[in-house]
Amino acid sequence: MPTPSTTTADIESQHRTLAELISRITQEDGMHQTAISQLALFRTSLPSPMGHHDLCQPALCLIAQGQKVVDLDEVRFIYDPLHYLVASVALPVTSQVTVASPTEPYLSLRLNIDPAEISSLIAEAGPMAVTNSNSRGVYVDRLDAPLLDAVLRLIRLLDTPRDIAMLAPLIRREIIYRLLRSPSGQILRDITNTDSLTHRVTRAIDWLNQNYQAPLRIEDLARVANLSPSALHHRFKAVTAMSPLQYQKQLRLQEARRLMLCENLEVAAAGYRVGYESPSQFSREYSRLFGAPPLRDLARLRNAG
Repeated sequence: MPTPSTTTADIESQHRTLAELISRITQEDGMHQTAISQLALFRTSLPSPMGHHDLCQPALCLIAQGQKVVDLDEVRFIYDPLHYLVASVALPVTSQVTVASPTEPYLSLRLNIDPAEISSLIAEAGPMAVTNSNSRGVYVDRLDAPLLDAVLRLIRLLDTPRDIAMLAPLIRREIIYRLLRSPSGQILRDITNTDSLTHRVTRAIDWLNQNYQAPLRIEDLARVANLSPSALHHRFKAVTAMSPLQYQKQLRLQEARRLMLCENLEVAAAGYRVGYESPSQFSREYSRLFGAPPLRDLARLRNAG
């Protein structure tokens, strides 16, 4: 078995290689989709001036260089090259790159996770030891050499496109398998276990993502999750760090912001499109989440871009 110092040295060497690969492939700042399904690379030469609001889908997020902060309501997660972040369910989050420079840009990757693939792997791998875990839908864990090695092999496939169709699915499955076997793997396993409370909350989350414009009745959502209203509220907050109503509100406001910014909808029209009947209520809640009324916020975003 390798000594801890050897393992640390291996990871540092692998990280330098990973950073070199991502830097060479990306060249310019921004998100870069790749020829490998569900894999995206990111490069940023300066820290983010403000938090970026987004609906984070199930994914592995790994940093080769730099540091990032992710806020889930009032819960903060910080990760860097020695730690990776996993989102096990779709969650509205705020993220910010905190360490980056022109000479050492922030370099990272995101590999989307398909819950169906998790179920398939669990069925093939057989019983796994139950590990201690909380119920939060986002977690940060320490990176180890085998997981980083698999990620490196996946990135290297971008240099040999002819091998992607055959080898990328195999390596992606290895990565997910290693996540399932990790100290926090129980969190991922629970989302596919139909007997778990987390799986029931996941059903409620999926319903909200598809019906966020509709009026929310907790009794109806509880029936979707097959939980009592009080149990749903408690378990939903344990997974998402917010209540179902707060979750729906963030979905609505993020989509309204996108509609105004990308599709040039007027403020009242965007609010109505996502389910608000009162323009004044929409403006108040928008200001509370984004720190400024819609028109001022949009001007700030356009100037920053």
